[in-house]
Amino acid sequence: MTHSFDFDKALEDLQSGKDLTGKGGILMPLIKQLTEAAITAELNHHLSSNEHPNRKNGTSSKTIKTGSGTFELDAPRDRAGTFEPQLIKKNQTTLTPEIDRKVLSLFSHGMSYRDIKHHIHDMYGVEISTGALTAVTDQLLPELNAWKERPLESHYPIVWMDAVHYKVKEEGRYIGKAIYTLLGLTLTGEKEILGLYLSESEGANYWLTVLTDLQNRGVEDILIACVDGLTGFPEAIASIFPQTEVQLCIIHQIRNSMKYVASKNQKAFMADLKPVYRATSKDAAEVALDELEDKWGELYPIVIKSWRRKWHHLSGYFKYPQAIRKIIYTTNAVEAVHRQFRKLTKTKGAFPNENSLLKLLYAGILNATEKWTMPIQNWSQALSQLDIYFEGRLDSVLDI
Repeated sequence: MTHSFDFDKALEDLQSGKDLTGKGGILMPLIKQLTEAAITAELNHHLSSNEHPNRKNGTSSKTIKTGSGTFELDAPRDRAGTFEPQLIKKNQTTLTPEIDRKVLSLFSHGMSYRDIKHHIHDMYGVEISTGALTAVTDQLLPELNAWKERPLESHYPIVWMDAVHYKVKEEGRYIGKAIYTLLGLTLTGEKEILGLYLSESEGANYWLTVLTDLQNRGVEDILIACVDGLTGFPEAIASIFPQTEVQLCIIHQIRNSMKYVASKNQKAFMADLKPVYRATSKDAAEVALDELEDKWGELYPIVIKSWRRKWHHLSGYFKYPQAIRKIIYTTNAVEAVHRQFRKLTKTKGAFPNENSLLKLLYAGILNATEKWTMPIQNWSQALSQLDIYFEGRLDSVLDI
């Protein structure tokens, strides 16, 4: 067992500038002494309460990692082998969960395993293997699964839906996977990520599965669904939530349109397109769309046909006042979440498996949602207006 902690020497070391914690820190002998004393006390209690003959049987040594550094623990043993210490169990190598928490914090900010290893070593003088890091971050998986299956509220005034894509290794090769993100706005005006889903590609058929999952978890009604221009998306929503109004993202539509406009004409085309989506009313927008077609229809018929074909779902926001228009005319709210995802994953070209991707994105969600403490701006006014436009749909859930 260790010798008693020398406080006089510790004071001299502190005055000379030696570190309190970390590898070789002043406090490590004291932590070692206290830990061994506690385990010895546990063993004494075990021996005194044991009905069968038993006694001490030397010590066994193992390296223990703490938030202050590492030390060699001389753990006492009993001859019968029935003693199981509680402070540090037989297979345990950490004294506190502090290092685990630090690893998860660094991981949730997008730091690579290699950088996490260097950081933990610099802070605590502790060497951590890749396998140990994986074991720590895998602690997120049961929590992620419980989060994905949690019950949801019955009514959401607005839900944004979009997908982001990654490369994931499967059967020896890397293939594209779509992460579907659903961001809801609660009755109190607070953002809530309803779910995170993974599929091989973005498609209306898979969105049908996602929407069915929402329904199974308790969602009864969505007033407005804000989505990109994926073909069949509105029909998928209507099949599960037939009363939901679909608003296609104007920004997605503009981006897709500009792909078919020659670069030399893009500036002029955008100038003529702005009066369409920035109009004060649907009638004014349709006049501007007619003018756009008169000028550019022969040159870019595909673009004009796309706006005409999707106009019913593109123009829905015109009937609402400004407070609601600003919320629903784009999917920027969920795209902001995807920007956070990309920050986390920007140093990773691909992922070795689905779990490695999902647990990183979930860690990012935990970070992002910590900042969502306030309702969106002017929400009380917007909710009152929505209650009028969707008469009776919120009566059962609004406490009025």
